[in-house]
Amino acid sequence: MDISINVGYFGPHISEDKDLIKKLDDIGVSCVWTAEAYGFDAVTPLAYFSALTEKMNIGSGIMQIPARTPAMTAMTAVTLDQMSKGRFRLGLGVSGPQVVEGWHGVPYGKPLKKTREYVELVRKIISRDGKVEHHGDYYDLPLEGEGTTGLGKPLKLIEQPLRSEIPIYLAAVGLKNVELTAEIAEGWLPFMYSPIKGEDIYKESLNNGFKKSGDSDKKNKFEIVTTVFGRVCEEDEIDQYLYPARNIYTLYVGGMGAKSKNFYYNLFCEYGYEDIADELQNLYLSGNKKESEELFPKELLNELTLVGTKKDIEKKLETWKESNITEISLSLPIDFETVKFIKELL
Repeated sequence: MDISINVGYFGPHISEDKDLIKKLDDIGVSCVWTAEAYGFDAVTPLAYFSALTEKMNIGSGIMQIPARTPAMTAMTAVTLDQMSKGRFRLGLGVSGPQVVEGWHGVPYGKPLKKTREYVELVRKIISRDGKVEHHGDYYDLPLEGEGTTGLGKPLKLIEQPLRSEIPIYLAAVGLKNVELTAEIAEGWLPFMYSPIKGEDIYKESLNNGFKKSGDSDKKNKFEIVTTVFGRVCEEDEIDQYLYPARNIYTLYVGGMGAKSKNFYYNLFCEYGYEDIADELQNLYLSGNKKESEELFPKELLNELTLVGTKKDIEKKLETWKESNITEISLSLPIDFETVKFIKELL
């Protein structure tokens, strides 16, 4: 099991701490992951981190599929991989309908079909195996028909990529999305993952996807990287350092996406908290966020995090080691001593 860091949407903020990034690289942290919503983008900080580091992978966790054409994503992936000397991991996700239609201004569509088609096109472009022609439900290359000039033609990536295959990771929560991820990607980026409850919930979906991939060794090669809040602290500081996790997880369950379409609300129910899910969500959406946070179960909070004394964390890690997770990605705020301690235990 590896350890990485996830700076989320805040890559530019942590970029100011050059010494921290270099120290994390020196001790062998696996990767630095970035993300994007509708603020800072995920790509630009990765170029910066690439220049600061020598060994650490750089990963988009995630780049939004609706924000870029497959060709633009492939070009960006090839560029970052070249600049980092083969250290780039391409993490992708469809995001939610509120961001897709409200921010990017494109139809949400059918996420499974769109993701499959998008990944297929990105791989085809990066492989540079001939000129690209594709006629699918969502992407049409070259584009023809009403409103076009008729001058479009199949093209081939100009530059030879450093690697003809760049590992693709997909962010997925729903069972069908996870199955698709296990089938077509090299890795999965779950969020709010419980090493206790998550194993049973996702086992069938993962195995179905591995079978559909046609690769008999897929399960052994597949990587599962989950973001975790972590902090070594004293006993009387635990609630204080758990608060960022409580705040974020309540946001995801209570207010991430529309009330009628919230994947994390559904996961919360799968974890066995249907009895309080509606109340938590209603409080959050009505503006009573503090009251909503208080409803988030301490038991689940402890399962999802690595916050506590050194003995607490050592005990928790035994459960994580027995899970399917291959890499724990510690989220902001990053504490160097905590990262170092957990890495030594792993």
